[in-house]
This record gives sequence, structure tokens and C-alpha cells, in this order.
Amino acid sequence: MLHSLIFDVDGTISDTEAVHLRAFNYAFAECEIAAHWTVGRYTELLEISGGKERLSHYFTQKAISLTQDEIAKIHRTKNAIYAELVAGGAVEFRPGTGELFEEARKARKKLAIATTTSSENLSALMAANLGANWKSLFTVINDASTVANKKPSPEIYFKTLSELGLTHQECIAFEDSYNGLVAASGAKIPTIITPTSFTQHQDFSGAALVLPNLGGENEKSPRVNLQYLEGILAQSV
Repeated sequence: MLHSLIFDVDGTISDTEAVHLRAFNYAFAECEIAAHWTVGRYTELLEISGGKERLSHYFTQKAISLTQDEIAKIHRTKNAIYAELVAGGAVEFRPGTGELFEEARKARKKLAIATTTSSENLSALMAANLGANWKSLFTVINDASTVANKKPSPEIYFKTLSELGLTHQECIAFEDSYNGLVAASGAKIPTIITPTSFTQHQDFSGAALVLPNLGGENEKSPRVNLQYLEGILAQSV
């Protein structure tokens, strides 16, 4: 029986990556770094989990010598800019997400977050869409500050299952990327993938289901509700 819905954040709950890209480029300009990421380059960089890790990889690739402190400064600047953009209404939840949250809450299902984005980015997005008390909706919240290893490591999912007090047979994970799928699958959690334009080219073999979104906008994307999820779980375990 389904007892918990575990959500990734960036790309899954909201299609945030275009706003992250804007924030990175604004941060480069503000920090006087001679860099500008195109959509194509950022799509490639998304194969690396974590903003600081992405920056380090890029600058190493380009033979641009920056200290870890300098990279951390760029990342802090980027996160502050991202928070401003999100607070200004730049990002909304993807179709069907808010409705599924509400249905799960009414049915007393446990909602959980398993993201390796920063606490600051997570709070900015959720507060803008759910209000200041957003944390009260979730039984477990894990982000980049609570685990040592980012996705595709399954660490965050094992930790989330432990804190929920549940097994993988009682949960469904929601992800948008290959790294996320590998992480959730590593903990044996059936996973529904809702890719974005940044991840739609990735390999989602092994997913329980791949859908455009959760909103049921057409016959190829059924409205995802708890009854539907119970059926997916029954087929997956």
C-alpha cells in the first residue's frame, strides 16, 4: 500500500532550470567572471548534480583557475539572485503537482522531499508557492545540507526512507532526470519521471512510468492521483 510520495524539486516540482540558468549568468556578470552559459551548455552541465560541482567542472574544463572560495562566492551570488527571481513569481509548480500535494495531505499520506539542491533554493521555491509555513506539509525534508553525497548516489533516498520509517515497497518517487532516477532506483523505489526540456533526451530505462507532467492535460498524460499511483505501485513491487 502507498504510504508516501517522495519528490525531487528542481525540474520535478517546478521547471526551475531556465531560472537557475539566468541566475548563473547574472552571477557571472556580477562577480566579473568571463563566462556565459547557453541553454545547450547548461543542458550538458545538468548531468552533474549540484551547483558548486557544476561550476567546478566547467571552470576546470575551460582551464579557468579559481579557488574554492571564489567558486563558493559565485554560487552564493547565484543563489541570492535565484531567490529574488523566484520570489518575484518567476517559477510556478508544474501541472498537477499542487493538486497531488493536496490530495495526499487529505488522505494522510506522508509527503517527503529528497533533493540535492541547497536549503536556500528549496526554501525560496516552496515559500513562494506554498507560503511561509510550507515545511508543515512535509513529514521529511532532505536537501544538499543533509547528505554527504549528491545524486546519483542513493544516499538521500535511503535516508528519507529511514526517516519516514517505511520500505521502498510503500513509496513512490518523482524525478525528472537520469541522475534522480538512478538515485531512487538505487534505493529500489518505484519512480515516475516527468522530464523537462533540459532532461527529455536522457535515458529513463527502469522508470515505473514516464509522463509529460502530473496534470492530465491530454490522453498521453493521465491525471496522476492517489488511485492511479496505487496501481503503479502494485505493478512495480
